[in-house]
Amino acid sequence: MQSSGLHEFDLPAAEDSNGGRKHFYRISFQGQTVMRCATLRLIPFLAALLVTAPVSAADPVVVDLWPGKTPGDVGIEGAETTRIYESAIIAGPTKLITNVTKPTLTIYPAAKEKNTGTAMIICPGGGYHNLFWELEGEEVAAWLNAQGMTGIILKYRCPRRPGDIKGEPPLGPLLDAQRAVSLVRSRAAEWGIDPMRIGMVGFSAGGHLALATATSFGMRRYEPIDAIDEAICRPDFAVLCYSGYLKAKDKDEIAPGIRIPADTPPIFLAHSSDDKISDSEHSALMYLALKRAGVPVELHIYATGDHDFGVRQNEKLPQSWTNLCLKWLRSRELLKSGAMP
Repeated sequence: MQSSGLHEFDLPAAEDSNGGRKHFYRISFQGQTVMRCATLRLIPFLAALLVTAPVSAADPVVVDLWPGKTPGDVGIEGAETTRIYESAIIAGPTKLITNVTKPTLTIYPAAKEKNTGTAMIICPGGGYHNLFWELEGEEVAAWLNAQGMTGIILKYRCPRRPGDIKGEPPLGPLLDAQRAVSLVRSRAAEWGIDPMRIGMVGFSAGGHLALATATSFGMRRYEPIDAIDEAICRPDFAVLCYSGYLKAKDKDEIAPGIRIPADTPPIFLAHSSDDKISDSEHSALMYLALKRAGVPVELHIYATGDHDFGVRQNEKLPQSWTNLCLKWLRSRELLKSGAMP
């Protein structure tokens, strides 16, 4: 039986590993440990080395997604929380957010001199239970900025609400995603974005959310609230990395809740064959369904790479997906060379 759930567990809080032990200094870069040592004598050398590393995304702007109460949300006990999770897959710590009741957009604008006009709404994964905010949010925004694109992280509602079925995608995040596309399109001029080049990129459960948004634009899942909802909620393209919830359980077909309209925007999929969280068949079957529906689609499945490879450049095979995606975007004229006039 193929698992359709992603990160379906309660994550422990980070523990203090220094009590009663010899202290080590951990030197980290972009969330990855590059050295552990018992002396600080190497710090000046490493500081000189890291000044040549790529800079992170600029300070973002945060806007509320909804005016007033979040529609279709019964709420959840407890305040929004952020915690550090020690991931065995990425071999290090990463920041997670959960108990989201006030969805937001965090906008990292492209530098004016590099701004191509293309933007992506970023959907972090986390099994609709948490948001992998650093690995599949902030790091993705920094990568997009480096390519002259605006990165916009969607903080959608999570975890599941009472009444939602565990192991199945809840409806609430789709409302947030549809509103996000309309909001970005309505403020495209203000944020230096081409309203015809607004895409989505999603990871793990966030990949499912990007696909759901790209295929359900024909019916807004909430009653229009204001002028923002006059802007269409169809993204111009979607990028899905190691997605789940795309395949029907115990069947070689796409999940029963997914319908693919003829005008579904172009889709790019990336996955690893040895993914232990979400089987690559989720992406393979979705590729076939999209192709048969006449939707422009590209698929890359790597022999190894596991889950949660994000946009990190390392020795893993999937590190090449980012360059392949850029070539795909340019081939479809969704990403142009040079800054906007």
